[in-house]
This record gives sequence, C-alpha cells and structure tokens, in this order.
Amino acid sequence: MAGAAEPQYLYLTTRGRRSGLLRETEIWFTQRDGRYFVIAEHGERAQWVRNLGVDPRVQVRWGGERFAALARVVDAVAEPALVAVVQQRFREKYGWGEGLVVEIVPEVAT
Repeated sequence: MAGAAEPQYLYLTTRGRRSGLLRETEIWFTQRDGRYFVIAEHGERAQWVRNLGVDPRVQVRWGGERFAALARVVDAVAEPALVAVVQQRFREKYGWGEGLVVEIVPEVAT
C-alpha cells in the first residue's frame, strides 16, 4: 500500500497573502521521489492555496523533521500522469483523492 509507513499528516506553513503572518495547516500528504504532495479538497478556494499564489516558499513539519520548501499547484492539463499517480496514492492511503494537487519540493541546503 502506498504511503503505509508515512505519518497520516504533515504541517504546512504558508505566509498569509494579505497579513504576511505565518499560517500553519495540518494536512494529509503522500511522498514520491523526494517530493511531497497534498491535495486541496476545495481547490483554489482554499486559503493556503491562495497564499501559495503570492509566496510559494513554505515550511514543512512532520515527524521529527522540519524543512523549507517550494510549493506549486500541479497543472492537471500539462501533467495528467502526475496528477493521476498522486490521486491514486491518496486513494490507497486515505480512501479519497479528489481535488487540486500541490507539489512540495524541499529546498536543498547549500
């Protein structure tokens, strides 16, 4: 089963697009090839997704890990195979997988 050893959720911190304040959201996720994926059930109406449109830099916390990352909405038209894989992994892990797919790529320390 995909993601069976993963924690159930991670904490995604975005910067408020109007307030500039940090906003932390507990959200279900899955991983693939060193990237993390979350799904916005309410699509682009989700406040955290709207925040990403202004500032894609995020912080991620799960288990004992914390790291900086860049997030982007995956274009379902341009990347249908990626969307399908992520949605399937969500179905296997959580029993659902509909919504807007967001990719989170950890920043590499230099």
